[in-house]
Amino acid sequence: MSPGVRTARPAPPPADGGPPDAALVARVRLGERNAYAVLVRRHQGAVRALLRRLCKGDEALADDLAQEAFLQAWRKLDQFRGDARFSTWIYRIAYNVFLMHARTQRPQESLDESQESGLDPETTLADGAAGPQREAAAAELSADLQRALARLSDAERAAIVQCYYLDRSHEEAAYVLGCPLGTVKSHLARAKQKLKAQMHAWEP
Repeated sequence: MSPGVRTARPAPPPADGGPPDAALVARVRLGERNAYAVLVRRHQGAVRALLRRLCKGDEALADDLAQEAFLQAWRKLDQFRGDARFSTWIYRIAYNVFLMHARTQRPQESLDESQESGLDPETTLADGAAGPQREAAAAELSADLQRALARLSDAERAAIVQCYYLDRSHEEAAYVLGCPLGTVKSHLARAKQKLKAQMHAWEP
């Protein structure tokens, strides 16, 4: 394994205390529809949250796309082989549903990049800034970061979203985005170089 490559992590125990996703998928395949309802309840919050960001905060559209994603996942469940986590698989379907919708609309505008990047503006501010000054500086940094991310290519921005906002491994990001691992690493490297160049004024 190449140095610096983050590998896929095993799925953590379900927060709801229920059976693992793999067990629920097996039950669905045996005809237990209620098991799929558990999977939907378990993952719909995360899927909707991602789609809301991709849809620029349009909750109604995000909910529609999330519903379509889970319907597609239901129809394609026999294609789920367990090579990736179920959550990663449903994220890929949701991302593809969004892309299909975006192709029918005007070109996708920039997302809520200050959050997608996984960067917290306040963590880069001087400790001495406080109160209104700190808030103003945070707002300025957020705006600069949004402009910087908007200058990235769609592929570079998508890689940043997957690996930093969603905290996916490089392998998981490659699976969700449907591209080779080396391509994801290249997109990330170029994106970070561009962001560093554009955000140099905020360096300590």
